[in-house]
Amino acid sequence: MISLKVINEENFVDAFNLKLAKGQEEYVSHPIRSLAQAYVYRNQCQPFGIYADEKMIGYVMVIYDFDIPEYDIWHMMIDESQQGNGYGRAALNQVIAYIKTKPFADTCRIALTCNKKNHIAKALYESIGFSATGVEDEDEIELVMNV
Repeated sequence: MISLKVINEENFVDAFNLKLAKGQEEYVSHPIRSLAQAYVYRNQCQPFGIYADEKMIGYVMVIYDFDIPEYDIWHMMIDESQQGNGYGRAALNQVIAYIKTKPFADTCRIALTCNKKNHIAKALYESIGFSATGVEDEDEIELVMNV
């Protein structure tokens, strides 16, 4: 069973111990960097540990962009030892369910970016209902969905 748990003083070290698979460093930031960003944007974001039962197996952060307005999914990753088990899809569905509660503001737009070379992640996002917008920034493409 996959669940999201808020990152706090009891579990943040578990997030630090998550590992990206070799070569994935170019696709996603490590949770250490992301948690620093979460602190800076603490009034508009929520970092989560992704849990399989009671074990943290991944990380994701939801941030609200007041300028657009939209919810953004940042830095989603599954530990290298847990990849290939469907946990990313299950976690993404949990994140979308959380966003549907409108925790920061009332908007239906959810956005994320994906490295152009990360075909596995792009296929996952599109299979859940995200669509590329055509907006690109260096090696990243933007995908959005409305809920």
